Amino acid sequence: MTRAELVNQIKNKKSFLCVGLDSDIKKIPSHLLKEKDPIFEFNKQIINATADFCVAYKPNLAFYEAQGSAGLESLQKTIEYIPKEIFTIADAKRGDIGNTSSLYARAFFENMHFDSITVAPYRGEDSVVPFLQYDGKWVILLALTSNKGSKDFQDLEITKS
Repeated sequence: MTRAELVNQIKNKKSFLCVGLDSDIKKIPSHLLKEKDPIFEFNKQIINATADFCVAYKPNLAFYEAQGSAGLESLQKTIEYIPKEIFTIADAKRGDIGNTSSLYARAFFENMHFDSITVAPYRGEDSVVPFLQYDGKWVILLALTSNKGSKDFQDLEITKS
């Protein structure tokens, strides 16, 4: 998705709403647990209820990966179900050495067809550059976080002795 297309969505919907799809199987309503794929059914209901208002969906990969191959299948069905004009963000927080990042980029951009991915740049430029090689795809760098433990490193003052 291009910047112009995303901006157009924001203007048309008068919204910046991004819906997180952190679909925890332990918190899905019990009536959906009877479905063949409860995670996908849950996501489908959220998408149906919010597609007119949101400009992005952001599945958190941990919730899908924790379910093994069934979870990844739920994720793929979810991505395919999201209307094509709505921006998709793989909340994956990936970032590894160059060749591994290249494979992550291929997985999320070529195979799963996400518009963007969250990347943790801790390992440096070579952990980010492979994601930038895809035209029309976006990289969201995880720079500062608000969780309590983030201060352990983010605010750490280092002095040379």
